[in-house]
Amino acid sequence: MQMQGQIAVITGGAQGIGFAVAQGLAEKGVTVVSWDIDAGNAEAMASLPVPGVAVMCNVADMASVTAAYEQTCAGTGVPTILINSAGITGPNATLEDYDPEAWCRVIDLNLNGTFYTNKVCVPGMKERGYGRILNIASIAGKEGNPNASAYSASKAGVIGLTKSLGKELAGMDIAVNCVTPAAARTRIFDQMSQEHIDYMLSKIPRGRFLELSEAAAMIVWAVSPENSFTTGAVFDLSGGRATY
Repeated sequence: MQMQGQIAVITGGAQGIGFAVAQGLAEKGVTVVSWDIDAGNAEAMASLPVPGVAVMCNVADMASVTAAYEQTCAGTGVPTILINSAGITGPNATLEDYDPEAWCRVIDLNLNGTFYTNKVCVPGMKERGYGRILNIASIAGKEGNPNASAYSASKAGVIGLTKSLGKELAGMDIAVNCVTPAAARTRIFDQMSQEHIDYMLSKIPRGRFLELSEAAAMIVWAVSPENSFTTGAVFDLSGGRATY
């Protein structure tokens, strides 16, 4: 995969799947720019095989995303790769008990944040006639997890957004895809009840959680030049859980 010299933006690149993907891309000579509010963002980027760039960005805020894009273009260059990894689960509660403010936070970060980052990055890709976008959804967006209505709805929205944008850009060499991972052991588990974690594990036929390296391998391929045909697609990373 000839990716050396490309610039990739990863939201939530300081840890979890985002950082695993950052490592995989850096190993191929890609310059990674992590848009994150995590205090460890700069340290994480400095540790990559090709040192990356940390940019403070709240993806739930359009003004912050626009500023991050302008800073990236001015300091590093125009990104031709975008991976949306930033996300939160929100509380575990039934829909009737779900706090409306918590609902809005989940939708703002997971779905609106994906819209904002896709929106600012697409024009530069169109100007160059090349781009790769990978939005991280979730198996919850396909199946719906009980006691996680906001998270499930937000990730279903990411799938729909990806399919729509993929069709809009299908006439260009710009691929827009998403992945639907089962749960992986990251800090996002800190936001869940143990009961919910046990539920998720019980639904995975493989009988284990997703490894970060497994997610990174698929995502790095999806944003590479080798993925020259597939767009508007959903790549399953559910360990056999997905039924469609």
